[in-house]
Amino acid sequence: MLYYLFEYLNAHYDFPGLRLFQYITFRTSLAIIISLIITTVFGRAIINYLQKMQVGETVRNLGLEGQMQKQGTPTMGGIMILLGILVPTLLLANLSNIYVLLMIITTVWMGVIGFVDDYIKVFRKNKEGLAGRFKIVGQVGLALIIGWTMYFNPNIVVRQTVDESGITNATAPMVLRQKGESFYYTQDVKSTLTNVPFYKNNEFDYAKVLKFLGEGYEKYSVFVFLFFVVIIVTAVSNGANITDGIDGLATGTSAIIGITLGLLAYVSGNTVIADYLNIMYIPNSGELMIFAGAFVGACVGFLWYNSYPAQVFMGDTGSLAIGGIIAAFAIMIRKELLIPVLCGVFLIENLSVIIQVSYFKYTKKRFGEGKRVFLMSPLHHHYQKKGYHEAKIVTRFWIIGILLAIITIITLKLR
Repeated sequence: MLYYLFEYLNAHYDFPGLRLFQYITFRTSLAIIISLIITTVFGRAIINYLQKMQVGETVRNLGLEGQMQKQGTPTMGGIMILLGILVPTLLLANLSNIYVLLMIITTVWMGVIGFVDDYIKVFRKNKEGLAGRFKIVGQVGLALIIGWTMYFNPNIVVRQTVDESGITNATAPMVLRQKGESFYYTQDVKSTLTNVPFYKNNEFDYAKVLKFLGEGYEKYSVFVFLFFVVIIVTAVSNGANITDGIDGLATGTSAIIGITLGLLAYVSGNTVIADYLNIMYIPNSGELMIFAGAFVGACVGFLWYNSYPAQVFMGDTGSLAIGGIIAAFAIMIRKELLIPVLCGVFLIENLSVIIQVSYFKYTKKRFGEGKRVFLMSPLHHHYQKKGYHEAKIVTRFWIIGILLAIITIITLKLR
């Protein structure tokens, strides 16, 4: 909203400083500041309201040190994160940008699913919350909206390099560019290209999965793309949900991931930097950096109250929304195949549960008695059982997250 106001003022009046709002970096900085203010200053009022409404966490005794002390801690604090993301985005981002609109839809959509789940747990006193099948339906529904829009919306394109032989077959305007002493053509096209590490040019086309079908296989690429989007959205949102088990773990890890995604969005949406780094240029995706700034600010601001000992928990309202946001953001800047590296903490937590449950069922069926790989899953509980303080576990997981973020950025140049 402020974006349009200052755009109008800049077009009609010559006030000093108005042009600052044209810069993505300036608006991103403001988004971070506003988000931090919302989550820290107004967050205290939200926590007090949750306490007044007796929206407290119900804790099952799992035999973990200090666990029962968390009984009654306000939950559903994810509302603070949602406000910290949405308010700065609505104020500072270009709302006509399709990428920004999709991120707003993702935030609200996943936030509502998480809110309903928390509402059932807290007010209906049903520990199971929203039935798993409804969560899956909601996640798949969002994934289909994102995938379908990414594939068919005319404003979502990538810039490809085309040699001179391709000029006569061009369906979109081409631009002649110079690099050193040589010339080449660039063209904005609809494509299912994405970034993938350790592969030629770091690019992979989903359509090629169906190459075995023979001529005309490209027309079925939408189904492959939608399949991958569904898997990614459901996996990352559930991974974030599982990781949110001890104070500050999911929040801090998500902030690290958000910073990385913001940087990737900026370089992918800047034609000069993308050309210099020789990575895929995605027109208009740079605007996502404002959203990323709001996301990081919301996570860091929430961490003010969520760090050990936590004064508030985000609940599924926050964790499902965070996972969905990360997945959708990565898909939009075509870095979704880097998620196993960037979101390695989420992946390990998810795998620890899958391994634990699968091995227990296998050994129970084979030997009549179930055995466990870990003392407890998810993985952070395993280390709690081993006697590590949860603050130390969280700090070490953050360090791993930072390392994975650096590796993710490096992979862009590893071919």
